[in-house]
Amino acid sequence: MAQISLTFPDGNSREFETGITGLEVAESIAKSLAKKSLAYAIDGELRDLSDPIDASGAIELVTRSDEHALELIRHDCAHVLAEAVQELWPGTQVTIGPVIENGFYYDFARNEPFTPEDLPVIEKKMRQIIARNDKFTKDEWTRDQAKEYFASKGESYKVELVDAIPEDQSLKIYKQGEWLDLCRGPHMRSTGDVGSAFKLMSVAGAYWRGDSNNAMLTRIYGTAWRDEKELKQYLFMREEAEKRDHRKLGREMDLFHFQEEGPGVVFWHSKGWRIFQSLVNYMRRRLDGTYEEVNAPQILDKSLWETSGHWGWYNENMFAVKSAHALVNEDDEEADHRVFAIKPMNCPGHVQIFKHGLRSYREMPVRLAEFGNVHRYEPSGALHGLMRVRGFTQDDAHVFCTEEQMHAECMRINDLILSVYKDFGFEEMSVLLSTRPEKRVGDDASWDHAEAVMMEVLKEIEEKSGGKIKTGINEGEGAFYGPKFEYTLKDAIGRTWQCGTTQVDFNLPERFGAFYIDSDSEKKQPVMIHRAICGSMERFLGILIENYAGHFPLWLAPQQVVVATITSEANDYAEEVVAKLKKAGLQAKVDIRNEKINYKVREHSLAKVPVIMVCGMREAEENSVNIRRLGSKDQTPMPLDEAIAALVEEATPPDMKG
Repeated sequence: MAQISLTFPDGNSREFETGITGLEVAESIAKSLAKKSLAYAIDGELRDLSDPIDASGAIELVTRSDEHALELIRHDCAHVLAEAVQELWPGTQVTIGPVIENGFYYDFARNEPFTPEDLPVIEKKMRQIIARNDKFTKDEWTRDQAKEYFASKGESYKVELVDAIPEDQSLKIYKQGEWLDLCRGPHMRSTGDVGSAFKLMSVAGAYWRGDSNNAMLTRIYGTAWRDEKELKQYLFMREEAEKRDHRKLGREMDLFHFQEEGPGVVFWHSKGWRIFQSLVNYMRRRLDGTYEEVNAPQILDKSLWETSGHWGWYNENMFAVKSAHALVNEDDEEADHRVFAIKPMNCPGHVQIFKHGLRSYREMPVRLAEFGNVHRYEPSGALHGLMRVRGFTQDDAHVFCTEEQMHAECMRINDLILSVYKDFGFEEMSVLLSTRPEKRVGDDASWDHAEAVMMEVLKEIEEKSGGKIKTGINEGEGAFYGPKFEYTLKDAIGRTWQCGTTQVDFNLPERFGAFYIDSDSEKKQPVMIHRAICGSMERFLGILIENYAGHFPLWLAPQQVVVATITSEANDYAEEVVAKLKKAGLQAKVDIRNEKINYKVREHSLAKVPVIMVCGMREAEENSVNIRRLGSKDQTPMPLDEAIAALVEEATPPDMKG
């Protein structure tokens, strides 16, 4: 019989007979491995353990500890969910049940929609099915056979799915005991392999195939993990994320709101705007002396966006406008009927500023920064508080440099980005280099040069950090105009957020004819580097709200101190304390309402005020205060002047400390 060669993850290769199954490969290594193996992957493609192997390749036997196992566990858990529902409510139709991030869902057609109260009942039945440990087996049916079977069971959605499968694809049926489903697979060995680390999370309505013209189904969401520890950790993180939801905290802290008349744009309240401006002012100070701050127009003629390429590449995400006069008076030949685009980004405007006047190589690099307000169309269903908006502020900058300066500029940008993140308390970060996509502009020589330089920078980033900054390659994920670095940070509860970018661009300077005069008095095209640190300032602030859970460091807090009185006799003293705090540059207010001190403390704690100074007659007589910190029940008595000095020091932004 013909032989095939299988290469294992440790690099060793072995010869086997063609047609050997994954299980038999595992058994040839060790009986214990065969018992632990759930499936196998050949050249990265997951397969059933019982599937034969017909060609040489790289093999990986998937055990419960492998990352691949999560996908299998969730897939099989979805099948167990569907069986449980049909056992409990015969006549319910099952439709589709894919694996998603952190879990799975299954859509059901039933006259009476499921409710959250049904979930514990379904979970109990799922655990019974898992305990039965029914084996997963696979058959291939003809289309007629499958359609006849599902039609006889009243499964009209499955009949429709059979019709949707391309003719050149086989039709697989997976059985678990007496229950079966149409599925591409693969699956683990049995329902028992799902384990007990799962939980049904919620129910929701969902249109069949996502089309509002189709029937409304009930979707049941679940999560599944390799063990109880992972499940517990996920549920804890989810609970923490709900507590930290920036939309909830934004209401409690009176920072901002959204409303239907302005979809995707923020209505900033005074406290929220104060934080926003503190963030912008911090970024301005970090750029001082190294960047020139500019401001490009909010709307520009469509022709400029056609030249830049955005109108062709990006127009579905842009807002276009005409003057109201031109819209109302379409036949007025003297009206300005041009189409203008509201800028979705600052880059074309910055190229115009660079081009204005003759540039010498002696001026390079030219660094232009802007806190530009931009607008991008996002579908209404994708809008999500500050995290996904239609109007936002970019901390955008563009560096125009020579090819020789590109390495140094990318490294300078990197150092600034990492330093900013550290000031906000983010210690765990990663940097990925996204390389050329299939659809791109520019010649291969330009891409080769840019990627080679950025690979050198990436290596230097890793070496300088001593391995603390994780680095990697995102093959084919670069922008159409050049390769880019993507900076991702990890927040207080372990979630990752992609924020900063550094993108090399040899497209826009060429399209707009940007040049500088080199040392030989010749015109030369500059390299253009796009960079953002926060990215969207609104989104970054949303990340900060959730990272800090509203407990902002004193320098960022919109209301730093509240002076609350125990008795009305201390009102005058409290007013004096607030005056001194304000004179020292602190955001302070007085609370002399005729309410009990515990009520005042609870209210200001809910609003996440970092420092509450409690004053009574004793404090007035001693010229002191009792300091109560957010999240603590303890009070610390301090002389007033000493307390103010300590708070002023604490409220100094990190970039302004010696």
